[in-house]
Amino acid sequence: MASAEVYAFHDTPSIPLPLPITNGAGRPLHRIQAVRIQQGMSLRTAARQLGTDVRAIRAQEQASTDLRLSDLYRWQQALEVPAAELLEESGEPLSRPVAERAKMVRVMKTAASLLETAETPAAQRMAENLVQQLCDVMPELKEVSSWHTVGQRRSLDELGRAAEQVIDDSSMFGHEAYD
Repeated sequence: MASAEVYAFHDTPSIPLPLPITNGAGRPLHRIQAVRIQQGMSLRTAARQLGTDVRAIRAQEQASTDLRLSDLYRWQQALEVPAAELLEESGEPLSRPVAERAKMVRVMKTAASLLETAETPAAQRMAENLVQQLCDVMPELKEVSSWHTVGQRRSLDELGRAAEQVIDDSSMFGHEAYD
């Protein structure tokens, strides 16, 4: 498919926001969203790792979005999967190593949550041992945080979902009156 790169710019002019462009057959161009969800990565975490906002992440991860190769490689690094896993267009599930890594990340999130909420010294020790054993099996799990809990405070640089939503105000102010 030969097409010009078309971008819509949002409030940060240095970060282009790609427009969805479907290929001729209507097949998905990539499966970034499926891999991100499988890996247990939130939109905010993806935005933080990719150095952009959640709105740009949502646009990029749409399967119909025609991404630049550099954006695809940035996603590959953030998700820590082979680039081929992001490009497969078949209905096949993720490859076995990627699926197993996603399972290990979820187990580590649970272990980290247990460690944070352990109320007795014995439970604390067991949770610490579990976290250590998981890190021995897969060292990159040291960077995995616990599951978010309801009411967990955000850092100062994170916005809530309500602040990220765009509201169409045309119906509120009756733009037909200005014509």
